[in-house]
Amino acid sequence: MADQIAPIKERFSTKWGLILSVLGIAVGTGNIWRFPRIAAQNGTDDGAGAFLIAWVTFLFIWSIPLIIAEYGIGRNGRKGVIGSYIKMVGKKFAWMGSFIGFVATAIMFYYSVVAGWCAYYLVESILYALPSSPEEADIVWNGFQNSMYPSIFHGLMILFGGLIILKGIKSIERINMILIPSLLFVLLISLFKALTLPGSGAGVVYLFTPDWATLKEPGLWLEALTQNAWDTGAAWGLILTYGAYMRKKDDITISAFQTGIGNNIVSLVAAIIIFSTVFGTLGSQMSDGEILDVMKTSGPASTGLTFMWMPQLFNVMTGGKIFAILFFLGLTFAAFSSLISMIELATKVFIDMGVTRKKSTIGVCLAGFLFGLPSAISLDIFANQDFVWGVGLMVSGGLISFAVISFGADKFRETLVNTDESRVKLGTWWTFIIKYVIPVEVITLLGWWIWLSATSFAPDSWYNPLSPFSVATVLLQWGVVMALLKYYNNQIANKTILN
Repeated sequence: MADQIAPIKERFSTKWGLILSVLGIAVGTGNIWRFPRIAAQNGTDDGAGAFLIAWVTFLFIWSIPLIIAEYGIGRNGRKGVIGSYIKMVGKKFAWMGSFIGFVATAIMFYYSVVAGWCAYYLVESILYALPSSPEEADIVWNGFQNSMYPSIFHGLMILFGGLIILKGIKSIERINMILIPSLLFVLLISLFKALTLPGSGAGVVYLFTPDWATLKEPGLWLEALTQNAWDTGAAWGLILTYGAYMRKKDDITISAFQTGIGNNIVSLVAAIIIFSTVFGTLGSQMSDGEILDVMKTSGPASTGLTFMWMPQLFNVMTGGKIFAILFFLGLTFAAFSSLISMIELATKVFIDMGVTRKKSTIGVCLAGFLFGLPSAISLDIFANQDFVWGVGLMVSGGLISFAVISFGADKFRETLVNTDESRVKLGTWWTFIIKYVIPVEVITLLGWWIWLSATSFAPDSWYNPLSPFSVATVLLQWGVVMALLKYYNNQIANKTILN
């Protein structure tokens, strides 16, 4: 019984413990792996600065407003994502909170695979020579993928994450107090090295130079919104889960801005490192257009730039071996800190249902390993899951907005955010964004992704649920999960409320 009661009283011990832990959620492979590639893909011959403008805009009209909502819902409920959601909107909507939790958990199943890739390449960069050509890089990648190593490293990441979660929020806080400062230190060293490369300045200039005409293109804005949703962790339910451990005296508004802005600064630093490295090493042998083609090339499951090109580029640098180790160390730290939060989200749900933390953690990690194996074994399955549940995050954003609107956005702001302890009072602008802007963004994004699937990703098989990027596969997987959660809504709600 004591094990069931103790988590309710658990709190982050310091403000920095909270902020670094939430940065551990926000700063992940989306910042270091995905962001530079998406910036390059949305740049023109003149620069990628227009994408940055759109991306920063959505920090303030998507990510930060939703982070505020998650902090408030979590601290108010003092339970995991389902329990806190029920407290906001009532038992009959338990399935909605469950869907938010399921999306993040489904992402965990394959995110641990990515964390394993990062750890493998860290070991590879320490023990072996870096590839000197595209052919050698392909041999390393294909040899890795055709072995048992993706499954082994996937399992190791789940195991290490579980060991942290076993001991509760204090353990999570302690590990993030080490991981996140270490990650930032590694990134700063890497930034200094990248900026000292001859020709690196061209990469920085390209990154920050806007082609103003592209701001008229809806696709740029939609890509920027998608990326900001991905790299801040907003609407995943992860910040909501950590919010349950937030101290009453911590200021939600300040914490949300620190989280969002801190995350975006890390993304920009990562992009400067990547752009400087690519331009600095290839600038003497390729035109700007050819360099950009390298950055835009996704490779299998979008791995091309990070896992196939970057090791080659490190190979031609002075001190590149050390730089490669630092790069993959930072990437591993970022992936692992995010993975920890995903395991905690699912674990907390079962703790709220009366299961001990030990049994919950073991069960979640075992399920994570088993359900992640298909993605570890097959890149096609990995890509499908990434597509289906990545788009599912848009639904999660809508459901969090729905919870706040149902509770009363002004009431939420005045009673849960603007407390006596808060130093910065949240204004009515937030109410407007949550009630009107977020729903419009959700509907627009979902429509856009479905349209892309039907016209670009799977134009000839959009109706086939076995096609990895079809409309049908998204709707089928979402539909099955939603139907099951709706069917078991009362059981889920009662089990969560009674414990």
